[in-house]
Amino acid sequence: MLKSIVTGAGHYLPERVVTNDDLSEMMNTNDKWIVERTGIHERRWFTPGVDTVTSMAKNASIMAIKNAGIENKAIDFIIFATITPDYFIPGNGVLLQRELGLQGIGALDVRNACSGFLYALSVADQFIKTGMYKNILVVGAEIQSSALNKNDEGRSSAVIFADGAGAVVCSATEEEGRGILSTHLHADGDFAEELYVKDPGSSREVRVSQELIDSGSFNLSMNGNTVFKHAVLRFKEVIEEALATNNLESKDIDLLIPHQANLRISQYIQNKMDLRDDQVFNNIMHYGNTTAATIPIAISESIQQNKIKSGDLVCLAAFGSGFSWASAIIRW
Repeated sequence: MLKSIVTGAGHYLPERVVTNDDLSEMMNTNDKWIVERTGIHERRWFTPGVDTVTSMAKNASIMAIKNAGIENKAIDFIIFATITPDYFIPGNGVLLQRELGLQGIGALDVRNACSGFLYALSVADQFIKTGMYKNILVVGAEIQSSALNKNDEGRSSAVIFADGAGAVVCSATEEEGRGILSTHLHADGDFAEELYVKDPGSSREVRVSQELIDSGSFNLSMNGNTVFKHAVLRFKEVIEEALATNNLESKDIDLLIPHQANLRISQYIQNKMDLRDDQVFNNIMHYGNTTAATIPIAISESIQQNKIKSGDLVCLAAFGSGFSWASAIIRW
């Protein structure tokens, strides 16, 4: 029976470090306010002319492919999760394909925001289980900083979101006792406007106009209180769903890697599930919320730091815009 295993992971972060003190020069905020509400001390923002979503994804992918011990040509499908593509169309999957010299293979784009990587991972898992593909490159990459409203009005979201890329290689195996055990995907469109970027939208008479730009509809809009209340509920639910499906308990988790949305959310879930500090991986303190990229970046860093070893039970979980939420359980 074919199963999916993560054979390699990689990540890339822009060189530009933006501290909370840097933000205090742009808007009415301060380090204490940001840390208390988000846990973030600094984040990475891209450098125009140097970083693109494609270039960051390429760097992360090269690292992941190398760590998987294969060559580029062994990749037979790409799934790219992002809500900040370099072009409106086409999606970033084909741009990454071109950069990696993989012309001809399929490339699929996923737009599920913060849960995008787990949606992409689930799709990869299904393709591998059916035998359609053997090595799938799954990528999450974002440039959020160029869409942020960097003044007092937008500070609640401007202090959170950041830029970066992560990638994993999912490969087919028949080896017993390893692989993705299950994935779980959910969404509730009733809350779509609680966390969204309204424009440019195709249903407008004119997609881009000065009136729309002046209205602020091209900036990220987030109802932070609503997002937090739903996140802490759905995170716990979808993790427990994954555990129950596989007859496991929270104590069986060797490492939980939650989407890095807000340190307070991660700590709340950790407390509710009675997990130790060494059972939960967080890096939002240094990188902020890179949306679809947070989980693959965290996977890559966890492996680098020897926090994941063969045989470990690793749980991934995410919640974000849509609202959409997801989880995955992996026997490493």
